[in-house]
Amino acid sequence: FQRRISLISFCEDRVVRITAGKDTLYNADGKPQLIASNAVLGDANPFVGDYGISKNPESFAKESYRAYFTDKQRGAVLRLSMDGITPISSAGMNDYFRDNLTNSDSIIGSYDDRNKNYNLTLSSDGNKLTRGTGSPDNNLINGVTVSYEESVKGWTSFKSFIPEFGLSSSNNYYTFNQGRVWRHNAETDTNGDDINRNTFYGIAQPSTITSVLNSNPKLIKSYNTLNYEGTAGWIGQSIITDQQSGTVSGFIEKENKWFNYIKGEGSVVDLRAFNFQGI
Repeated sequence: FQRRISLISFCEDRVVRITAGKDTLYNADGKPQLIASNAVLGDANPFVGDYGISKNPESFAKESYRAYFTDKQRGAVLRLSMDGITPISSAGMNDYFRDNLTNSDSIIGSYDDRNKNYNLTLSSDGNKLTRGTGSPDNNLINGVTVSYEESVKGWTSFKSFIPEFGLSSSNNYYTFNQGRVWRHNAETDTNGDDINRNTFYGIAQPSTITSVLNSNPKLIKSYNTLNYEGTAGWIGQSIITDQQSGTVSGFIEKENKWFNYIKGEGSVVDLRAFNFQGI
């Protein structure tokens, strides 16, 4: 990987920076005259950290001066930037990658320039890979794609496409599956027909969202308003916490907006509840 004046070499157990493309003065045969040449490689200096790319060069993807890769032997996903090597798998996904990288037969990395995501696809011929807690299909699957986003410094999504290869070109992101190329984030196909969201390689996939309202579960929070936006009414759904539960039977329209209250379930009134005491 060429970066500025250095050639970055990814070995199984090390990542090494080698000076390249610079004029070097050297004495070739012991004679006093010096010879100048830029056709040499300079000193090799390893980056700090006992990480390499193992035997999965297909996990490599780059964006500007940043490079992303995995170290299967150590169960880590890594980013190489100007400040050195950083294990980005430690952003809440340590256990997940430690388990699933080991069971993966193929580890494919690609970078989506349009959405600024590093997409990492893990696939297996027979081992168990999991999508993680909160996914609708937590059971045996043979592939999964997860996305890392720099703007939030974390893993933002599990995705429904399992590519054989992926790349970005001219602000578009393309992946390949069984020899077929698919352009992501497209509104229409080559015939001008609309493409449904979460459709890949012509096949629609189910969509789910897991929202985190309380990142610190030790603290009980009170919300004045919960906003919901969608194409249809959210009717007959329950809202459940570890303290209380309620339902939304329907919505009432006011100025082209739809409102209602969450009505508590159960016939017993808890005199200690925050909403009863007005706290």
